[in-house]
Amino acid sequence: MVQNSQRFGARLPSLSSLMKVDGYTLIITGVATAELLYELPKAPRTEKIEDALLCQCPLDKVLPNASDQKSCLLVLTAHNWLYRLSADTGKTLERIYLSSVFKFRSLGWDSSQETLYVRSIQSKQTTLERQAGVNNNILMHLAVFQVFPLELVGMLEINKKVFGKTAVDVLLSQGVLAVSHSSKHVKLYSFEYIVNKFRIEKLSLGQQCEMKGIVGEAPYGIPVNIHIHECPPVLFEMSYFENGVQIGGHPWHYIYTPNHKRHRGTHHICSITDGALAKNGVQDMKCDSLEADWIFFHPDDSGRIIHAGPSTINVLKIMAETGCDWKYEIVTAFSITAARDHSAPQVMVTSSGRAVKRRFQLLDDDPAQQTFRMVKYEDELDLLAVVDITQTEDEGQAHLRLHDNKTGLLMKRVPLKEPWDVTYSHEVYFDRDTIIHTVQEKNNSFCCHVYKMKRRPSDEP
Repeated sequence: MVQNSQRFGARLPSLSSLMKVDGYTLIITGVATAELLYELPKAPRTEKIEDALLCQCPLDKVLPNASDQKSCLLVLTAHNWLYRLSADTGKTLERIYLSSVFKFRSLGWDSSQETLYVRSIQSKQTTLERQAGVNNNILMHLAVFQVFPLELVGMLEINKKVFGKTAVDVLLSQGVLAVSHSSKHVKLYSFEYIVNKFRIEKLSLGQQCEMKGIVGEAPYGIPVNIHIHECPPVLFEMSYFENGVQIGGHPWHYIYTPNHKRHRGTHHICSITDGALAKNGVQDMKCDSLEADWIFFHPDDSGRIIHAGPSTINVLKIMAETGCDWKYEIVTAFSITAARDHSAPQVMVTSSGRAVKRRFQLLDDDPAQQTFRMVKYEDELDLLAVVDITQTEDEGQAHLRLHDNKTGLLMKRVPLKEPWDVTYSHEVYFDRDTIIHTVQEKNNSFCCHVYKMKRRPSDEP
């Protein structure tokens, strides 16, 4: 997803040393500036870009229009237009008007590069409705599209009368409509079932519909053609404490924190078939740190789980128990640990000669120690990219560690030359031969540092 606009014209840091990674050399010479590819025309605030998705064209089929065969940006504007722009030139390829009634705010993938949805803002009860004693039960609206070519699936309304008065948020992912509730409860529904049962009319962009309007054109937009008048069958429901519920793995499991304060800081891994907790399924990093650990299903489709904290990264596997293929256990495939100095004395001597025992241990994310901040996966190189930070004097020194995704073996540790100030937000991207580090600086400005790997002649086989 394209994030908020950032300044990419910043100067690149000089890099005097060369780092070799699998026959490649990371090299930046001198100081350079990014080359401007194109610039979209300035627009008033009422037409600003709210959100955008990058669409990569499929390689396994030929599409009807030549413009569909190239990468594009799907852009949502503040005045409810969905634009399809060429990613190479910025030229407008297609435009769709969503609605003059509902305010749309964000884009999301249902199935990546296949189906997307546009989500409206949450409806709130107006003063007039409150004074008149009218309850506004509409939570939000979703418009769903298929891409390549862009086709409308439908517009649906999320009504609290149907999904429950405690419903507070909705998202669509992998063909599942997930509804979150204020009671820290989530329910999942089949979106295919919803479309088949509740779609009253199939609409096509640019065509006239029964209500005497052209679908996707102003001022008509897209009407609600999926009317959910009764609650669909619940596929799965779960009560959680915090951080919601994640579903993934092979076979299917889910990760959540039970809704009780005694489970705070733990992550429970259970089978989605019967809800049974896996053996060793309670993962507790037990780290003393200012920031919590984080856990997620590995994005490489291996079914593994990554559990990361300030000093340890565990890659976990879901395995069938020996002699019982319907019960599962969690085993550690490998671990990555930060370099720590454990030589600090537990007993200190004051200037007067009095021995004082240290009362508190150092935090796991103590700035004087090496600390993990990010874990990313590079699918084309099959590498785990880990950012570690070490505080040196008055500033933090960051390194990008490249680990073999299968074994966790450290392949290379690349220093980032610019300092890492923990008081500002950072993001690091690693894609094939490129490392990008964006950092928010003072006055809400952004700086982008780019590193490039190149093969040296001496590295040729």
